[in-house]
Amino acid sequence: MKHLFKQGSNDHPVLLLLHGTGGTEKDLLPIADRIDPDASVLSVRGNVVENGMPRFFKRLAEGVFDEQDLVKQTAELNQFISVASERYNFNRDTVVAIGYSNGANIAASLLFHYKNVFKGAVLHHPMVPLRDISRPMQIDIPIFIGAGVNDPLCAPEETTELEGLLTSQEAVVTVHWEENGHQLSHTELNAAKDWYTTNLLNQ
Repeated sequence: MKHLFKQGSNDHPVLLLLHGTGGTEKDLLPIADRIDPDASVLSVRGNVVENGMPRFFKRLAEGVFDEQDLVKQTAELNQFISVASERYNFNRDTVVAIGYSNGANIAASLLFHYKNVFKGAVLHHPMVPLRDISRPMQIDIPIFIGAGVNDPLCAPEETTELEGLLTSQEAVVTVHWEENGHQLSHTELNAAKDWYTTNLLNQ
């Protein structure tokens, strides 16, 4: 997978950056620097291209996921993280996902498929990736969800459903609501930073 890696402090998490539709592995670097400038960064570009726009998995229509491809791409990304941990000599157990939109969706899919896949996760404007599947426990894994009450792509009910599903996996979920739509705001990023500092640095 096309990616970049930046070495940081060994006593900080490794931030896995997962961009939104049409993004690249460079898009979320400013967010990583804002949340934890001392962290190592593994930033990945999605393998799928839709109308010239990189994504992490195919979709059948707006908001309708190609579930077969989602499962396939989730497995490939999980394997890539393991390979990268060996290549760049970092502890796989220290990975914290930061995903936006399409990237948040595949991060959620990883949480739906693999036990303890992340030390924690920051999901900006995710949807429920899959329904009616057996999901592993994610006991005490801290998860931040950033959501917009007026988000045209991700209804509040979708966020509430995802919160419930992750909570049923025994993750510790924090939802931050904004009055904005699907875009990222400074206040949402500040909330994510404060949450990250409390839950993943000061532990």
